[in-house]
Amino acid sequence: MAYNEITAVSMKYLTIVAIIATLSVAVVMGAEEKYTTKFDDVDVDEVLKSERLFKNYYNCLIDEGKCTPDARELKKSLPDALQTECSKCSEKQKKTSEKVIKHLMDHKPEEWKVLQAKYDPDGIYYSKYKARDLKN
Repeated sequence: MAYNEITAVSMKYLTIVAIIATLSVAVVMGAEEKYTTKFDDVDVDEVLKSERLFKNYYNCLIDEGKCTPDARELKKSLPDALQTECSKCSEKQKKTSEKVIKHLMDHKPEEWKVLQAKYDPDGIYYSKYKARDLKN
């Protein structure tokens, strides 16, 4: 094989390796674009029914109590989830979020106001939620 042929073959392999590496990075980055589903099996209905459980989550979110691992993850993800309209949420997380928001608005209005003041002081995300809710 001539030097030019070897160089051409080497360039082809190098190009293929570069493409594979780029695709691998894209797949890994795409996987990181979602929130963890590790806590998706938390019984949200039970949390909403139990004043004790609800208060634990609530106090964590407003920086007045200790956080369980799942509450800590929620607290960490909440600002981004609000800002991106839950674009990184799984379908289950989206449905659960809507259930919790509706429950808070209907049954815990004082707590809802405190959470709104902390996480949505300008009412931007609430307006988007209400507009979307009215369409459904």
